[in-house]
Amino acid sequence: MRIATWNVNSVRQRLDHLLAWLRERDPDIVCLQEIKCVDEAFPREPIEALGYNVVTHGQKTFNGVALLSKLPFDETKPRLAGDDDDLHARFLEGVVSLKSGVVRIACLYLPNGNPVESDKYPYKLKWMSRLIDFTKERLRAEEPLILAGDFNVIPAATDVYQPAAWINDALFKPETRASFQTLLGLGMTDALRAVSDAPGQYTFWDYQAGAFQKNWGLRIDHLLLSPQAADRLSAVGIDKHVRAWEKPSDHVPVWADLDFATK
Repeated sequence: MRIATWNVNSVRQRLDHLLAWLRERDPDIVCLQEIKCVDEAFPREPIEALGYNVVTHGQKTFNGVALLSKLPFDETKPRLAGDDDDLHARFLEGVVSLKSGVVRIACLYLPNGNPVESDKYPYKLKWMSRLIDFTKERLRAEEPLILAGDFNVIPAATDVYQPAAWINDALFKPETRASFQTLLGLGMTDALRAVSDAPGQYTFWDYQAGAFQKNWGLRIDHLLLSPQAADRLSAVGIDKHVRAWEKPSDHVPVWADLDFATK
């Protein structure tokens, strides 16, 4: 089973890219972020034509997440529990059945949190606290769980091209990284770091100042695996070449192969 995450930065603007990548990488389940459209405007038909079931949790102009799966969904649920007043479309949970049982996937788009002096940073930290509570609850079921998405978190200095320049940024502040470490402390595994300690493995490059050409990147898109999923991990990849396509997203897909039979 191949599970992938990609912040597409507007699904309608990047539809050709998405379809080309789906054909090339052939993932079984995909978590998309920043689809930037309401549910009714999501371009379902060409994606469904490739064999995917599609569930969206959209929002006009901003945010928005989607789940694509070659397997039928047993259930899906939008919104992260813990704040009924939070109307941002940032979270979508899905469950699929395999021969060996179920797999639960949470597609998430964490708040950026900048500027840190504004109310955006406390919102980010509260969102992360809610995600920690969600993860604690789901881990009790002792089933394969994958948290996949744009976390807007740089976990460590090896995950950013120039750490000193990011010290006061919401993505790299100690409180942000501590919350991410709390998720790992619960028993979740950072899929990429489970297979490689190499620096320079980035998933995002800014559009400005030739950042991609200079490889001034960040690793902020992650796949976190529960013990039952991490035990089946066989490969992880970052599709960096997608960033070189014409008019790309500033993020690239990240994928993991798990040794689960899908048929």
